[in-house]
Amino acid sequence: MSGATALVLVAHGSRREASNAEVRAMAGRLGRLAGERLAVSAGFLELAEPSIPEAIEAAIAAGAREVRVLPWFLSAGRHVSEDIPAQVATVQARHPDIPIHLLGHAGALPGMAELLLTAALPE
Repeated sequence: MSGATALVLVAHGSRREASNAEVRAMAGRLGRLAGERLAVSAGFLELAEPSIPEAIEAAIAAGAREVRVLPWFLSAGRHVSEDIPAQVATVQARHPDIPIHLLGHAGALPGMAELLLTAALPE
């Protein structure tokens, strides 16, 4: 594992495999951008593999001494506010010595409004 910190990009998961592949591809792009700073992988709430707990466990098994979990969701609905924290807490209870940080969801990230405006404005 490159570095001691892992990032798990969490998405809902879809019956449409192409959608899951998009999430995995984003995790791959993030990993390339992060280089040695972060080991990046994807995890899914449902309908796709690996699950969130499986992805966190894999990062720990690969040597992560800290795991950051980033929900790839635009708003803080039930999945972001309840389901994902519950799954993260389950893994955290099994690994009390490994900090697992649940980050804010993608829609609340600083710069998101500017990114959307850039995409919407004509060139």
